[in-house]
Amino acid sequence: MIQINNATPSTSTDGQPKHSLGTLFAHNPRQIVHLVRKGNTVIPAQDGAPVQGDWVGTLPAIYPEWIAGRSFVETHGVRYPYVVGAMANGITSTQMVIACATEGILCFFGSAGLDAKTINRSLDDISSRVPLNASWGANLIHAPHEPELEFETAKLFVEKGVRFVSASAYLKLTEPIVFAAFSGIHLNAKNEVVRPRSIFAKISRPETAAAFMNPPPMALLNKLLQTGRLTEAEVALAANCSVATDITVESDSGGHTDNQSLGALFPRIAALRTELNSKVRVGAAGGLGAPRAIAAAFSLGADFVLTGSVNQTTLEAGLSDYGKALLATADIGDVMMAPAADMFEMGVKLQVLKRGTMFGVRAQRLWEAYQAYDNFDVMPDEVRVKIEKEVLGDSVQNIWMLCQQFFADRDPGQLEKAASTPRHQMALVFRWYLGKSSRWAIAGTSDRTLDFQIWCGPAIAAFNTWTKGSFLEEPQGRGVVQIAKNLMEGATIIVRANQLRQAGLDLCPDSWHYSPRVLET
Repeated sequence: MIQINNATPSTSTDGQPKHSLGTLFAHNPRQIVHLVRKGNTVIPAQDGAPVQGDWVGTLPAIYPEWIAGRSFVETHGVRYPYVVGAMANGITSTQMVIACATEGILCFFGSAGLDAKTINRSLDDISSRVPLNASWGANLIHAPHEPELEFETAKLFVEKGVRFVSASAYLKLTEPIVFAAFSGIHLNAKNEVVRPRSIFAKISRPETAAAFMNPPPMALLNKLLQTGRLTEAEVALAANCSVATDITVESDSGGHTDNQSLGALFPRIAALRTELNSKVRVGAAGGLGAPRAIAAAFSLGADFVLTGSVNQTTLEAGLSDYGKALLATADIGDVMMAPAADMFEMGVKLQVLKRGTMFGVRAQRLWEAYQAYDNFDVMPDEVRVKIEKEVLGDSVQNIWMLCQQFFADRDPGQLEKAASTPRHQMALVFRWYLGKSSRWAIAGTSDRTLDFQIWCGPAIAAFNTWTKGSFLEEPQGRGVVQIAKNLMEGATIIVRANQLRQAGLDLCPDSWHYSPRVLET
């Protein structure tokens, strides 16, 4: 029992508070705290401790599991309002999903960019190794250049019983995402609507958020009805349900991003939810690399948080050791925007690591060449040769042969379009480099290290600073579950410290400082 009858916060000679009782209580958020005023000072008291003074109020215990309320964790059957986001090409690996699902943490497999056979095999691997009814999911990415692959992936999710789907990079609703959202929707014995899958829509624009917060357009539902992919009963129910069950507000993140500030974007989307009278839960992502950032997201009203960049450095991540080492040294200015492989012709960019790699600069050169010339025939020889030597690392002719082999199996329509539109041939060659560069980073291809494309946002800088000197400083000590639990534990301490400060306690800076420690799993 803590005796605090005569306790007052100690101060240094410059008037700044030292480590005080306020700090002690901030770092024990699971305790009930009574606040008592003695003269001009508010002091904390542990529940049951004798204390003299006037009672001011009581702070209940805070737990990481319920820091955002109960809706998210109870609805989705998870322990924390925390999500490990999908990173493409299997960077969010099967191992990462299994580790998280076993500990009650929702994680999305990074299925974007993978072929259907690999996705199928990976889903089987996960489902055979996680506890029964564990909550986990996979990523369905909008593929404007490969609509059939998008549909094939959606059908796989339905067939395999994937209960959580992360919808990313959508500029508008498509048949595949609406099919994934509503295939199997039905009424139970209590006449309640049952949705077999929860759709987490990752958005950064109000118009996209509105599309997912509203029911799908009847035109899309009718197309799915006409093709037999949805039944009349499913269409009738879908017409009155939002496409998404959860919205992830993505601010300044790695990969596809509009570089928005979370403090500006989240209130805009939250206001839209109110305007539409939507019941969709709204979470936050982007820039969340330290407990203070996580706590700030919850203070904005987030129902959950989603992390991405920080998980690429974990033991479970499907990224090469060299790529993880580069990320572990990144600071706030070590990121940049570069052309995206999947939406190259549209001018869409994504955020990547700049430190230790030339990918961003080289990819920008390809975009400039694509803008300047209609095809390789009109491109000056000296320009083409420099691109081949300094960027592609091979001749345009050889790379085009590789593209033909690839698309002959994956999507022959791309070759037909290239035959009639030479500029599309140039785009496919450039997309070869953009696509291969991320796989070189995953495989750790030693002779292409300067071409590594590593998706990364500024959150990695905050994470590296926070973990410095702790067991999470080096990649070999970074486990995805320990990162999740430490971020949530730290965020809870930040929330408690803010509560104590608002109650009138004079806290020292250490009250907001939480160093990672090994937490029980």
